[in-house]
Amino acid sequence: MTDIVQRGLYYEEFQVGARYLHRPGRTATEADNVLFTTLTMNTQSLHLDAAFAASQEPFGQRLMNSMWTLSTMVGASVAQLTQGTLVAQLGLGDIAFPHPLFAGDTLYTESVITGKRLSSSRPGQGICTIAHTGRNQDGTVVATATRTVLVHCLPEGE
Repeated sequence: MTDIVQRGLYYEEFQVGARYLHRPGRTATEADNVLFTTLTMNTQSLHLDAAFAASQEPFGQRLMNSMWTLSTMVGASVAQLTQGTLVAQLGLGDIAFPHPLFAGDTLYTESVITGKRLSSSRPGQGICTIAHTGRNQDGTVVATATRTVLVHCLPEGE
């Protein structure tokens, strides 16, 4: 019998231009929003105060905390891309939230590998750039981000 361990990709397995559709999606809940917002000490009324959001904001309801959206979008990619092969997350950039996400919406994430190179200072490791896009259940883009990661190369003999 062969043991198979779920893992992400080693440097050599990343293909520039490859697109990964991460499933299942994640339906955002009010509990997610309140818990994440309070855990991170974000007192923004747009996330916590339903009456304020309904009466004074253009969306008429609380918005999901954008950092929850970003974290969940990146997290959705881990099992396919970086589980067990990541050395370090080097950076996030080009982050945008072009449309709000609300409790009850489902977040679907896709990732495109946009670049890769071997590390010049860390033998056996490489740097990969990933463009993440989050869409709601209607296909509307709610978040985008570029992530740079340091990953292991394939172990010797594999």
